[in-house]
Amino acid sequence: MSDDCEVVTTTGGAQAILDRRVGEVMHPVVGPAVEAARLYCEPARLAARLQRSEPLVLLDVGLGAGSNAIAAWRLSEARTAGPRLTIVSFERSLDALALALRPEHAADFGLDGAAGAAASALLSEGIHEAPRTTWRLIVGELPASLAGGPAADVVFWDPFSPRANPELWSVAAFTALRRRCRAGATVHTYSGATAVRSALLLAGFFVGVGEPTGAHKAATCAAVELADLERPLDRRWLARLARSTAAFPADAPADAFQRVAGHPQFA
Repeated sequence: MSDDCEVVTTTGGAQAILDRRVGEVMHPVVGPAVEAARLYCEPARLAARLQRSEPLVLLDVGLGAGSNAIAAWRLSEARTAGPRLTIVSFERSLDALALALRPEHAADFGLDGAAGAAASALLSEGIHEAPRTTWRLIVGELPASLAGGPAADVVFWDPFSPRANPELWSVAAFTALRRRCRAGATVHTYSGATAVRSALLLAGFFVGVGEPTGAHKAATCAAVELADLERPLDRRWLARLARSTAAFPADAPADAFQRVAGHPQFA
């Protein structure tokens, strides 16, 4: 196993993983279990969606130590009935998951018991089948590897930050993601950056404010259909966009503001 990752304690007292290559902690402050529930599973209304009759596909972009995926896996496997959930996790390095699975760390990362067995199988075999859940792994560079995944109903977008990994917060990346989304799909990410939200709008999503992540900060939810957003961005946000000094990602077109202003969300 590589020494590029280490377990650290967040300011909130939770165990998390630091990736030394990029200098960032996965799920900082509150820790992986709380963030997985608060920013991903709960805003996605995953428990309710798993009570519907149709099978559900979740794209877990940025597997890391498996926290978001295993939270979804636990929700799915706790059911006694309902449609099958397919989780497809995307990652370029499996070092964080391997570290989290070590016996001295597994419980801290929710990877003990059956959940740990599922994650271990994913790591060694690339797939794990449970009674109500299929969990697949796609290893490769994003966003190109998205093309190898199925169409999505729910997306957890959790790569490293725009500072460390700008190519995954670009118009091009979100356009590739939009092609993988079915009608009714929703996207959930921790970033509330103006440039991230404008990139999602330019890619064809409707975009809204997500859950609070700290003082004066909030996550982001995006959707294929406006009706699936509880708090869509409004024209007041558009006015702030016009004044922003960091309004768009580097690959935004020259007429980006005009395109965003003409988005159906702001009609």
